[in-house]
Amino acid sequence: MFYEPKSGHPLPHNPFKAIVAPRPIGWISTRGSLGDNLAPYSFFNAVSDSPMQVMFSSTGGKPDREVSKDSVAQIRETGVFCCNLVSFALRDEMNASSAGLPAGEDEFAAAGLQKADCETIDCPRVAAAPAALECRLTQIVKLLGESNYMVLGEVTGVHIDEDFLVDGMFDVTRAQTLSRLGYRDYAAVREVFSLNRPGQG
Repeated sequence: MFYEPKSGHPLPHNPFKAIVAPRPIGWISTRGSLGDNLAPYSFFNAVSDSPMQVMFSSTGGKPDREVSKDSVAQIRETGVFCCNLVSFALRDEMNASSAGLPAGEDEFAAAGLQKADCETIDCPRVAAAPAALECRLTQIVKLLGESNYMVLGEVTGVHIDEDFLVDGMFDVTRAQTLSRLGYRDYAAVREVFSLNRPGQG
C-alpha cells in the first residue's frame, strides 16, 4: 500500500510511530518558577558525542501554557534540563508522569518518585533512574505544525547507577531500557548482539 500523509491514511490507526520504532524515551525533568516538572518524550535521541548533545521534540500544546508544554516552557525560562533513562522497573512511574497535569503540579510527587539533585545545573533528576544526563540548552527549533518544538542541549554531567555497570560498561540488558513503539506499545531491551564494522577485527 501507499498513501500521502497530507491526504490521511486508510488504516484504523496512524502507522507512523510504529514504522519509526523503537524510539528511546527521554524522561525530561525541569525546574522553573512554577516548580518541578517531569514528562516522557519519545521523540528523543543523542545527536552528537563530541561534544555530547541530545534532542527531544515536544508536539502539541497545553491550554495553561502560552507556547508548547511545561517542559519546553521551563527550559526556555532556565536554560537547563535533565534526561533520565527509563528502566523496565520504572515503567509505571514513567507512564504516570505522562498525565496532563496542570502547570505547577509536580509529576515526581504524582508518580511517587524520589528526586535527586543534579551537579552542574539547578534541576532535579529521577533518583532511581539507571542513568541521567544533565543538559544545558543550546537551541529551541520551531518545527512544522502548531506547537511543535525541538529542544537541543549539550550534556554537562552524566550520572550512572553503578549497579548497571558490568566490566566498566553500561549494561542496557540489566537496566532493561524502555523504548517507545507505535500505538500503546513499548519494548524493553533484554537481548543484544555485536557486529564488527568492515575492516575491524
